[in-house]
Formats: sequence, C-alpha cells, structure tokens
Amino acid sequence: MPGWSAALNRLTLFCLSAVLMTACNRSEPAMSRDLSTAEADVAAGGRGLATLNPAPVKAYQVTLRINGAPGTFQHVRGSAQYDVVNEEQCGHIEPATGTPSRITSQEPLELTRISDEEYQGTLYLDRMQDQDYYGRGLCRWEFTGASALLKATGAHEETRFLTFMDAPELVAGKTYTRYYPLRDYPRAGPVDGADIPAIDDYASSGEDDPTEYRPGLRDALFSISITAVEKSP
Repeated sequence: MPGWSAALNRLTLFCLSAVLMTACNRSEPAMSRDLSTAEADVAAGGRGLATLNPAPVKAYQVTLRINGAPGTFQHVRGSAQYDVVNEEQCGHIEPATGTPSRITSQEPLELTRISDEEYQGTLYLDRMQDQDYYGRGLCRWEFTGASALLKATGAHEETRFLTFMDAPELVAGKTYTRYYPLRDYPRAGPVDGADIPAIDDYASSGEDDPTEYRPGLRDALFSISITAVEKSP
C-alpha cells in the first residue's frame, strides 16, 4: 500500500535520525572529556593524546659505561626525552594567561647488560608521531636527550645515580661523562663533620668536572659515561 509504505519510510528515517542524534550527543561529551583529560595530562608533564611512531627509522645505539664504581648496578633504567617544538600550536593552553604548556614525553630506553661496566640500548630520534592532536595544527616532536638512573640493587634507600646527555652531543657521537663520590654507593651515608644524616633514595647527579669536588673527594670518585653511534637502516 503506497500510504503505508510512505509512512514506514518516514518512521525509519525518524528512528535513524534519532539514533544518530543520540550517538552524537553521547560522543561529543565523551570527546570533550578525553580532550580535557589529555590537556590535564599535558599540564602535569605528560604527553596527552600523543602517540608513538609505529615505524621509526632514525636509530642510535647508546652505550652506558661505568668506570671505577665500588660495586655493581643491578638496577639500570634508561629513558629518551622528546619535546614538542611548537607547543603554541597544539596542546594545553593555560586559561588564565593564554600561554601554552610544553608537551614532553619520557619514553623507556631499554638498556641491556653487556658486562658489569657496560650497558647498551637503541633509541630512535623519530620515536614520537607528528600529528594534529588538538585541532590547532601539527604537533612537531624533537628528541632532546637521553638519561639513565642507576641503583646498586634497586632498594628504596639506595642512592639514585643520575645522568643526562643532550641530543646535540649524542647525535654528534661525543662522550658525556659525570663523576660521583664513591661514598654515595650504595647509599648516601652521613657526611663527616657536616652533621648531615644518611639520606634515603638520595639523588646524586654528579659533576662533569672532578675538580668541582673538594680535594678530599677528588681521588675517591667513579664515573658514568654515555655515548652513541648511528645505526644503519
């Protein structure tokens, strides 16, 4: 029947429109919540909506060397840092000031033990995916440096020996070395004559020049070095 067929078509279109409107009404708040969560994560130092490059190609082999340490390091963790270079075009904008927050990401850099004194891993300069995540333009990522954290066994109270190498030095194949007091291994103890107690989970960033230490410590140091070489595709 022509009348019944037309009525059925109108009813079908009405139902379909209702479904689509409901889907839109449900998805828009959800998308808004996702964006708010992402921007809050960026404001707190996270990478928000950013994703990893599924096929990175700019690879470097990183070598971490330990020289003269009083013991071994069973807990060695590396990371590669990436920063967005055009945060004004993407990411979180502070409502009060209108200024953008820097978007950064610390991606794990797996370091494999070669010996008690040497660890190696592979990092990619293009590990992050350039993309328009926030609808305000392409977010462009740049590798900015590699870092490492070492502990004797990984126990909480032990000293965290920290080092960081900037991207230009790493890409140029240079060796970056920092020096640390032997007395801080495995745990930073009391400092004689300074009335400074032992410190749990002490962060020791060392010095890049051993002469920065007082004469009594200069002959009681060990070092941690980072170097890298580009890997062939």
